[in-house]
Amino acid sequence: MRAFVVTKYREPLREAEVAEPIVGDRDVLVRVEAAGLNQLDEKIRLGEFRQILPYKLQLVLGHDVAGTVIRVGAKVREFKPGDQVYARPATARIGTFAEHIAVAEEDLALKPASASMEEAGSLPLVALTAWQALVEQGNVQRGQKVLIHAGAGGVGSIAIQLAKHLGASVATTVSGPNTGFVRDLGADTVIDYRTQDFEQLLTGYDLVLDSLGGENLEKSLRILNPGGKAIGISGPPDPAFARNAGLNPVLRLATRALSSKIRKQAKKLGVGYEFLFMRASGDQLRQISALVDHGVLRPVVGKVFDFGDTPHALQSLAKGGIRGKAVITLAG
Repeated sequence: MRAFVVTKYREPLREAEVAEPIVGDRDVLVRVEAAGLNQLDEKIRLGEFRQILPYKLQLVLGHDVAGTVIRVGAKVREFKPGDQVYARPATARIGTFAEHIAVAEEDLALKPASASMEEAGSLPLVALTAWQALVEQGNVQRGQKVLIHAGAGGVGSIAIQLAKHLGASVATTVSGPNTGFVRDLGADTVIDYRTQDFEQLLTGYDLVLDSLGGENLEKSLRILNPGGKAIGISGPPDPAFARNAGLNPVLRLATRALSSKIRKQAKKLGVGYEFLFMRASGDQLRQISALVDHGVLRPVVGKVFDFGDTPHALQSLAKGGIRGKAVITLAG
């Protein structure tokens, strides 16, 4: 089947013929009709995560899928051929930049009935990230104040809507032209990062969702209430991540060192810092589907590329300027 693969880190994706996926007893074979593009794909291509995500090359990239079930394994009970589904496959089983992919039943869900394939393909990774940050780790409650950085991006555009659904007052940072867009998503306070310093304008926040890291993360700690929390999705990874990922002792020590500075700063301020590397979850996607179908969450597809343009589409992420998500389509 056709697929786009990484054969050597830092080199462009290339098209290749690869073997059809092996379908286990609890797997579902999906015909890919849309696949979201994520910064994670680009970081893996560049080799930034090769120490903690030791993939064997050649590797089919792609973390989001929406499509139609072709066949199911012998022990699958929840899905049947013809079902329209979506998923973020498990980390060890990515590969949605291909014509077909086998996904574990537990990681799969019926796509939102009200969403197109492109919209559904844009959702899994960013929606699961927002859910796990705000609901699981953040435990956002009605009346709390939440800051979401990069609100016009893939994670940010969903996180704003979810935080509002949870009853929070939401601030976000964007470039000036995106102000109206994020207000339409529900943002209460909008900071133009090009002309304004959020640290000088915001105070008393309960949670920050940070996708930028570095100085931006350090400043985010300082706008939190005592006991507040910053959740980083760009890093640095923390010891809890290293434990959960089953990293070896050497990598655990390295991970601890990488996050020691920010964790010390957080402790001194009486706040917390946690790293989030989202995990696959069909159960959570089912809840997300319900929110989409009830009009609570609106998928944001900023640009659609043909499957054959996947290498160019991935490179375009570095240029920015795409609201929400970019998606590749195999429909037709």
